[in-house]
Amino acid sequence: MRAIWKGAVSFGLVSIAVKLYSATEEKDIRFHQVHREDGGRIRYKRTCSICGEEVTYDDIAKGYDLGGGELVILTDEDFAELPLSTSHAIDVLEFVPAEQVDPILYNKAYFLEPEGTATKPYVLLRDALLDSERVAIVKVALRQREQLATLRVREGVLLLNTMLWPDEVRTPDFGFLDEDLKVRPPELAMASSLIDSMTGEFEPDAFTDDYRAALQEVIDAKVEGREVVQPEEVEEAPAAAVDLMAALKASVDRARAARGEQPARGGGAAEPTPISSARSAQKAAAQKKATKAPAKKAAEKKAAPKKAAAKKTTAKKTGEAAKKTTKKTTPKKTA
Repeated sequence: MRAIWKGAVSFGLVSIAVKLYSATEEKDIRFHQVHREDGGRIRYKRTCSICGEEVTYDDIAKGYDLGGGELVILTDEDFAELPLSTSHAIDVLEFVPAEQVDPILYNKAYFLEPEGTATKPYVLLRDALLDSERVAIVKVALRQREQLATLRVREGVLLLNTMLWPDEVRTPDFGFLDEDLKVRPPELAMASSLIDSMTGEFEPDAFTDDYRAALQEVIDAKVEGREVVQPEEVEEAPAAAVDLMAALKASVDRARAARGEQPARGGGAAEPTPISSARSAQKAAAQKKATKAPAKKAAEKKAAPKKAAAKKTTAKKTGEAAKKTTKKTTPKKTA
């Protein structure tokens, strides 16, 4: 790593010389804009919109837009007179419990390394922060801007987290916040059950950037001249369910199945909703009807042979009676 800043942590009357290093790095795959036909790089020139001439960095100043096409031009001399600290100091203002700092304020992280003979006071501040279970609130000037930050300990190293100023955090203004929405206790209980079934220990290494990996595969295939294998399609999210309780229960069962556990039987103690009750009644009626139908068919099949036998007996008796009648009415022949 390369140090991007050198200064000192001002801790009371103690000064700790440190070097500043970026603690994070983005892994995005970057591209250049090129001409599609020949691959030539696309270059951009800094030109003046009035005279059309190309401008060097030495001739570029900062302009503040007043609106209506009016600008106020600020020079390097104007910025030099601002009360921005140039002493490269990290001034400790106070120590506070870490849970009092809203994570939304955190911006960028930097490692601090002791420089020269500052190792002992560096370790002293580090161990004192650990013992107090607090973080230090500091001010530091980075990249021509005064920033609020915290100092805390991570893996034995002091970590500087720059923060946003409170007026840089937006206030949410959404219509649903003014609505009087009521959550039923059974729904809340089922949602809590879903959270419990999906609870685990956070291990960052278990998660990967699938899109970046697939994009890198495409690039590697292009370089090697081989065919790109399309990744498997991700299962689409189910459509919004009408029955919230049914959706929550199904989610709990799926989460338990993913963990190799048996799904909940009987739906727990959750109160059935009107929709689920109606569906249960319909299902029970359908099962009852399905049970009666085979029994009726079996009875009809059993009765059918009896009717056939009775019909056969009647036909037999009728035939015998006809024969007797014929025999009686036949005249005798005379000699």
